[in-house]
Amino acid sequence: MTLQQEIVGNAMQMAVVSLQPGQTVYCEAGKFLFKTTNVTMETRLGGPSDRGGQQPGGGSGGMGGLLRQAMGTAMQVGQRALAGESLAFQYFTSQGGEGTVGFAGVLPGEMRALELDGTRAWFAEKDAFVAAESTVDFGIAFQGGRTGMSGGEGFVLEKFTGRGTVIIAGAGNFIDLDPADFGGRIEVDTGCVVAFEEGIQYGVQRVGGLNRQGLMNAVFGGEGLSLATLEGHGRVILQSLTIEGLANALKKAQGGDKQGPTGGLFSTHAG
Repeated sequence: MTLQQEIVGNAMQMAVVSLQPGQTVYCEAGKFLFKTTNVTMETRLGGPSDRGGQQPGGGSGGMGGLLRQAMGTAMQVGQRALAGESLAFQYFTSQGGEGTVGFAGVLPGEMRALELDGTRAWFAEKDAFVAAESTVDFGIAFQGGRTGMSGGEGFVLEKFTGRGTVIIAGAGNFIDLDPADFGGRIEVDTGCVVAFEEGIQYGVQRVGGLNRQGLMNAVFGGEGLSLATLEGHGRVILQSLTIEGLANALKKAQGGDKQGPTGGLFSTHAG
């Protein structure tokens, strides 16, 4: 059953989802806006493939099945806690007729509905997830230590698998690119990556060498020491506004230039 949804608005978009009777959509805690009265709301720790021990453990499950279910839920919650994600999901199901639910991101910017056909996963930056059909599984993908330590933003990614619609959000405006159209590789500010299809190789590289120009890029260029790299053939979604850029703009508006002329490596933060 296809998820009927419409993304509305401009600078602060929201997704309005129409649910058929018995259809379920879930969201990260804090992304829900409104619902009609015939839509039930349930908060659970488990993902859509794990009802957190609420399903009866009959048949081959029994007590062992309930224990495995509980352990699986604990592992999911532990992964989300390590990633800094919400610990719980909210589930919305329409009862007795068509229902409506509204969702939104937490930053001024765009939203995008991605359609998964079961053959290719999607990866997104932390906090991009807004809502998805119950047929879509939400997971956490940890990049290798070398990538994570050198890139900051690239260490933890959200991973979506299965079939159905998943809705993501980001800051500013979106642009869709395919690295194959640009020689097979693009280099991006690490904070600008929103999402990409499975098959795209994601990495982090140092900006220049440890020489005069490399240090100039890091200190005065505003990019720090690293850039994200995206290689291969597939869809990539970038955002025009980074969270760090928005935070620095708000700090300036409050009367203090916390980044100053050097930016990047030597930017300071309010205590």
